[in-house]
Amino acid sequence: MLGRLKPQYLFILIVVGLLALYFIIGSLFGGRKTAPNAAEAKTTAAAETTVQARLTPETVRQVDVVLRGRTEAARSVVVRSETAGVVAETPAREGTFVRRGQVLCRLAVDARQASLDQARAMLRSRQLQRQAAQQLAEKGYRSQTQVLETQAALDAAQAQVRQAEIALAQVNIRAPFDGVFDRRDAEIGAYLAPGQACGTMIELNPLLVVGDVPETDAARLRVGAPANAKLVAGQTMTGRVRYVAQDADPQTRTYHIEVAVPNPANAIRSGLSAELRIGAGAGAAHRVPVSALVLDAAGRQGVRHVLPDNRVAFAPVTVLEETDEGLWVSGLSGTVRVITVGQSFVADGQKVRVADAR
Repeated sequence: MLGRLKPQYLFILIVVGLLALYFIIGSLFGGRKTAPNAAEAKTTAAAETTVQARLTPETVRQVDVVLRGRTEAARSVVVRSETAGVVAETPAREGTFVRRGQVLCRLAVDARQASLDQARAMLRSRQLQRQAAQQLAEKGYRSQTQVLETQAALDAAQAQVRQAEIALAQVNIRAPFDGVFDRRDAEIGAYLAPGQACGTMIELNPLLVVGDVPETDAARLRVGAPANAKLVAGQTMTGRVRYVAQDADPQTRTYHIEVAVPNPANAIRSGLSAELRIGAGAGAAHRVPVSALVLDAAGRQGVRHVLPDNRVAFAPVTVLEETDEGLWVSGLSGTVRVITVGQSFVADGQKVRVADAR
């Protein structure tokens, strides 16, 4: 019978049969339609990256600028001779504390005492002449002009005495302030011309702790800010900022800073290395692990954190202080879920699954 059907009718019967077979099979397996959807959902969930994040609250914290520094004398002066002469004595020992006015080097007196004696004798003569002229003028035997001439001669004699006294005093080269006579440059028998050095004086109380601050921190420092310094030997000193440079070093782009600290016993020497901490006020800060820091595409330093919708965001931060527990940074706001594991394998805006940091 099929052999007598025309080909076009045979084709139609085959198509109808295939459609009927499709609907019969669909009705038999229709209850299993949800299985592919569940598998697809499972595959999608598995495709999301899992990261670990730590809930980091905002804290108001005292901000310190930390830098390497060194101790330095508040003053260092080369004490020089004001007159010429041979060094006769060196009363002050190198490295000892001396008071202001104490003799460091003494030159030979030579003829200076004789010059002073001569000037004083001349002064006494001029005083007698002035006295006699005044008495004669009162009796009418001297004019007022002659009296004034004797007065001028007396004034000149007084000036000569003062000049001779200064010349004699200059043989004693004295300490200009309380401090340490750190180095003697002239020995007994050496000839000193005017301006040549007897030795070097340094002032160690107050003592300075100096350093160079990067331009990123210089704006936060103020004269009078509290500071403390820890020396390599373990001693700790406290003081205040007395100077912050207004002009940067052209080579390093840093600003020089000086902190004055008390050193009453002159126990701390100049030139010791120190860690300097300077108070820069209080501000909002977050503590994050060192490993949480990453760089974005622009090369900025920051951290990646998770938004409430579980999407990743990048926040640039500034490191305020490094401690044993982690880094204190600024640049975040409020309580933040900082990614601590997996931050290098996710991108901004990517949705992630979040697990608590272990």
